[in-house]
Amino acid sequence: MERRRGEVSAIIEEGCKFEGNLSFNGTARIAGIVNGSVFSNDTVVISEGAVINADINANIIIIAGSVKGNIKASSRVEILKPARFEGIITTPSLIVEEGVIFHGTTKMRDKKNTQT
Repeated sequence: MERRRGEVSAIIEEGCKFEGNLSFNGTARIAGIVNGSVFSNDTVVISEGAVINADINANIIIIAGSVKGNIKASSRVEILKPARFEGIITTPSLIVEEGVIFHGTTKMRDKKNTQT
């Protein structure tokens, strides 16, 4: 079965708790609690109400919940109200909406130089 671009391929619902290393092919939406690390070759969406204590590595990372950890995005990071973020962000493009609580550092880099 072929997946359309942008279609969610995995969901961790509100009320779910996961500890360990999560790896996704495609877009993943997380609304629960995750402790560990998260990887996707596509997009990771952290929904409002989610609590993430993990490092996240993906192409695009969209945060509306609470994230504590270091994140690396090869394309962009979007932090949307009412998100809370604490950690280090490494990405070529960062969008932080007004009203977000941001305690961290950013490392901007060109898309060409995405290897660290």
